[in-house]
Amino acid sequence: MREMTRVGGESILGEIKLEKSWLEQLAPEFDKPYMQSLKQYLRAEKQAGKVIYPPSPEIFAAFNNTPFDKVKVVILGQDPYHGPRQANGLSFSVAPGVPIPPSLRNIYKELERDLGIPYASHGSLKKWADQGILLLNAVLTVQQATAGAHQGRGWEQFTDAAIAALNEKRENITFLLWGAYAQKKGSFIDQKRHLVLRSVHPSPLSAHRGFIGCGHFSKTNKFLKKTNQSAIDWAVGDPA
Repeated sequence: MREMTRVGGESILGEIKLEKSWLEQLAPEFDKPYMQSLKQYLRAEKQAGKVIYPPSPEIFAAFNNTPFDKVKVVILGQDPYHGPRQANGLSFSVAPGVPIPPSLRNIYKELERDLGIPYASHGSLKKWADQGILLLNAVLTVQQATAGAHQGRGWEQFTDAAIAALNEKRENITFLLWGAYAQKKGSFIDQKRHLVLRSVHPSPLSAHRGFIGCGHFSKTNKFLKKTNQSAIDWAVGDPA
């Protein structure tokens, strides 16, 4: 069972717990001015009646599902989904029973093309997170029906700190950077220590300009085996 630690004092949107190994890396961030400003902003938005996704206990789900020392792969997203019931704290993932979003449908298409894995019936990627895939959005919250509403408020600095910790203190992680935003955010990753795979974003606007056919899933497993790590079972399995 993963050990969770409360993030000091009053939390951002109710009680927040962070997995212990990640808190060891990120604890200083919670005392910095940008995080204090972010907390105040989110509380004010909530008090003003704004609906914020994901639900408070799931804001740090990417970290809580994939401890720091277990990360083998990082998939960088941008914002949480902003529709009802969609965001669950894991990039590109939605809970079972929620319609599969277009970008995730294209991820499944490439999985089928690359590895012959049948198209999944649900959108939960929790099985990936449990195997060491950090499904990290650059921004961890969003306002309902307002894409990008919480960009530039501080989350980017927090997630940069998480990526920097992995870059500097771990080795042989595979970073999957899909789209210009993810590629810019991951531009400082040391490619002598890690594998960086880039493609266009899997959204319907760009997927057929290079994401379909990129082979990132088989390339990731090849690298994992080469570096004496266990391969990922990319099949998402039955709904969790």
